[in-house]
Amino acid sequence: MSSVGEAGCNEKSKETRLYWCRFAILAVFSLNSLVNGFQWIQYGIINNIFTHYYGVTSNQVDWLSIVYMVAYIPLIFPAAWLLNKKGLRLTAILGAVLNCLGAWLKCASVHPDRFAVTMLAQIICACAQVFILGLPSHIASVWFGPKEVSTACATAVLGNQLGSAIGFLLPPVLVPNTPEDLGKMGNNISIMFYGTAIVSTFLLILTVIVIKDRPPLPPSHAQAVLPDNPPEDYSYKGSIVNLFKNKAFTLLLISYGIMTGSFYSISTILNQMVMACFEDQELNAGRIGLTLVVAGMVGSIICGLWLDYTKTYKLTILIVYFLSFLSMLVFTFTLLLSNIYVVFLTSGVLGFFITGYIPLGFEFGVEITYPESEGTSTGLLNAFAQLFGIIFTLIQGRLTTDYNPLAGNLFLCAWILLGIVLTALIKSELKRHNINIKADCNHSQIPIECHAGGESF
Repeated sequence: MSSVGEAGCNEKSKETRLYWCRFAILAVFSLNSLVNGFQWIQYGIINNIFTHYYGVTSNQVDWLSIVYMVAYIPLIFPAAWLLNKKGLRLTAILGAVLNCLGAWLKCASVHPDRFAVTMLAQIICACAQVFILGLPSHIASVWFGPKEVSTACATAVLGNQLGSAIGFLLPPVLVPNTPEDLGKMGNNISIMFYGTAIVSTFLLILTVIVIKDRPPLPPSHAQAVLPDNPPEDYSYKGSIVNLFKNKAFTLLLISYGIMTGSFYSISTILNQMVMACFEDQELNAGRIGLTLVVAGMVGSIICGLWLDYTKTYKLTILIVYFLSFLSMLVFTFTLLLSNIYVVFLTSGVLGFFITGYIPLGFEFGVEITYPESEGTSTGLLNAFAQLFGIIFTLIQGRLTTDYNPLAGNLFLCAWILLGIVLTALIKSELKRHNINIKADCNHSQIPIECHAGGESF
């Protein structure tokens, strides 16, 4: 049994325990997120092929990716409410159901005059994303111990990143450009859509079987002092108001939105950037996207392990932000060198930092807003990321089309530089980490030598 200081002076004793099934829950969630991430990017990376098949403009195909960002903003509030009131299981199942439904509807959209059907299917998948993207920090906090929580969050985010990576890799392979034969192009698109639908159905079944709301005993002291269910006087609206009153979190919202929105924009416009600089390189555009995301997956895991070991949240985020800015500048100018192998290298460096930042923002947000719900703080971070993603994608896409990729990328560089300044202004207070430290001190009966850890700048 552990003695835990609860939000000040009240003491509460509760046993903590870790369960092996947490890894199965994390795996099933990550796979659902993977399929949803794949469905987001599968159109954009072969933009020119879908433009030809459906007889629409490249901007219309871009909207098949942008709709993910548009749907998230209004729906995150009911989704976060559902997570707080009904729990992880129902939220995850709803996400899996919508993911599956959208995938099967895409199978019915394979005809040159059914662009509206494929847009509807993508809107359903975008709704599924709302019930998926906000769960990584919640799963990590509710199921994993304090020494593994950041790594677990990074792993959960990894699923979506891996889905994006596969989305960059497989569509150019499965749907080669055959402009002279629309029938063959449609057959290849069908193979991609049916494969996704079958996998989504299997994952829906696994979600129903595996996902549970929370373990019988909490995994950490920070979770132990929280009520198992929201109190009767809990106000979801009040929780959101409290988060916006938190100056540190407000700064994080904007800086996180800038960084992650930049990643969304780059991912959506990548095909157009590469095709503008290198002719007939659809396949390599996908491979460059794959390189960017895979490097980011490595960055996510390394950053998660680093946070679990050091708890230096603000310093780590500030360094990663600055290195993202530098790598974005290098990527921007190497596009002009007409050497696609150099672009592979610089995109990998960019992905390592800009994608590796995502779980850092989630975990930092949870730390500075504890004991507010992880689902609410993460949901707001994602909402701002989607909002900036929409704005950046539309502006960068127009700059790339009307001028060149250099103009669009320099636009993003300027915003990322602003994000560095905002991140430096965040006051770091690791509230969740401090609760665990205090509890460990009480348990070890070393009240003088042990003191709450955390950053002070």
